[in-house]
Amino acid sequence: MDLFSGLIHGFSVALTPMNLLFGFLGAVIGTIIGILPGLGPLGTMALLLSLTYGFDPTAGMILFAGIYFGAMYGGSTTSILLNIPGEAASVVTCIEGYQMARRGRAGAALAVAAIGSFVAGTISLIGLSFLAPTLANAALKFGPAEYFTVALVGLVIMSRLTGGNLLRSLMMIALGLALGTVGMETVAGYMRYTFGQPLLAQGIDFLPVAMGLFGISEVLVTAEEPAGNMQLQKVRFRELWPTLVEWKRSFWPIIRGSFIGFFVGLVPGPSPVISTMVSYSVESKLDKSGEFGKGAIEGVAGPEAANNAAVGAAYVPLMALGIPFTPAMAVVMAVLLIHGINPGPLLMTEKPDLFWGVIASMYIGNFMLLVFNLPLVGVFASIIRTPLYLLMPIVLLLCLVGVYSVNNSMLDIWLMTGFGLLGYLLRRLKYDLAPLVLALVLGPMMERSFREAMMISRGDLSIFLNRPISGTILLVGAIVLAAPLLISWIKPLISRKV
Repeated sequence: MDLFSGLIHGFSVALTPMNLLFGFLGAVIGTIIGILPGLGPLGTMALLLSLTYGFDPTAGMILFAGIYFGAMYGGSTTSILLNIPGEAASVVTCIEGYQMARRGRAGAALAVAAIGSFVAGTISLIGLSFLAPTLANAALKFGPAEYFTVALVGLVIMSRLTGGNLLRSLMMIALGLALGTVGMETVAGYMRYTFGQPLLAQGIDFLPVAMGLFGISEVLVTAEEPAGNMQLQKVRFRELWPTLVEWKRSFWPIIRGSFIGFFVGLVPGPSPVISTMVSYSVESKLDKSGEFGKGAIEGVAGPEAANNAAVGAAYVPLMALGIPFTPAMAVVMAVLLIHGINPGPLLMTEKPDLFWGVIASMYIGNFMLLVFNLPLVGVFASIIRTPLYLLMPIVLLLCLVGVYSVNNSMLDIWLMTGFGLLGYLLRRLKYDLAPLVLALVLGPMMERSFREAMMISRGDLSIFLNRPISGTILLVGAIVLAAPLLISWIKPLISRKV
């Protein structure tokens, strides 16, 4: 099935009433979650993961895609109107967006953010439509050595790009890999670290871990924070249209942000957050108006385009290789795995309804978000007034019911509680949880691929260097790991010469 016939088939799947409903629900839920500070799309998807057991996997994937895209849209609303980033990827938008709101241009900032997100989302989906099938065909040449090195280098790159301490990131990766070894050993078949619990024979389930780390810990962290008084900037619908000058100043930042976001989204790590920072840095260096820091519309247009483009790009390695490069994609991957579907290069041929249906639904969802986000901006912004003492107990209840309903197991509740306390402690100590989650998901696949590669080579580790694709990937990982050290060593030499 070629690209165009695949997309036509995908739209026939995505336009069914049930899938349209799930796309709409995902867009609405994502927008609301993006507006409410704290929980974020990752925590929301983790909470709703148990509900997808009763859905068709295509519907579940469409729901989560809508949530992910919608959160990027919603996060900009409170960043601009309240100077409160509803989502981590909208932190940069606060800098210029709130200053525009204080100058009475909140409507223009919201319109540019929404339209920039729509344009960037469309560009990234076009890239996904072209790149995912191509990469999937190339991935058919991958063997165990290539899959191991892709996962290993992905974790290494992520440890460099999370923005935290390298040693702490590596510790989180090690903890995630260790948790991935719990259960039955894949070759010899003996039990590891099950402590006499038969339910742990299949390993630690992703669901209680995700719900604990991102749901329970969020409730505990939020309970510590005092409630604040918020001054909401009012925006009338007729004030949403930017001036011609603002459109001209926004056009190229949107285009640049779209491509920056897409290419950053292909790299392991929190790509929506990183892409906004890169875009803002680029626009501030290209600025000729002198308004940056005082309400430059370029500082809204570029980053908001970048974070949406990064979301579409994050689906490329998942759909083509079966490897999640972000924690959110790890949750999306879990939707497929609980239905017995393995993402990867064969997904396009074995499950064309799902592959093309999800991609087509993203085009539809992106349009839905644009249509109802602008007219209802005041309604969505008022949601932030919801008291947290009402919201957090609902989140806690969803966690408890959701995790128990899957296996009817008290062990899952205890695991979720334990990981919730662990997540709370790690967040208080400023540890990033993303490397732990990705390592937990990738760990079993890495172990299996490593063992298979060793069987093929009869224990010769040089197989990872001798195979061209595997060797190239390892070289890239070594360069990324050594680059900061080389830069810190070269900088003083250059400054002395100057």
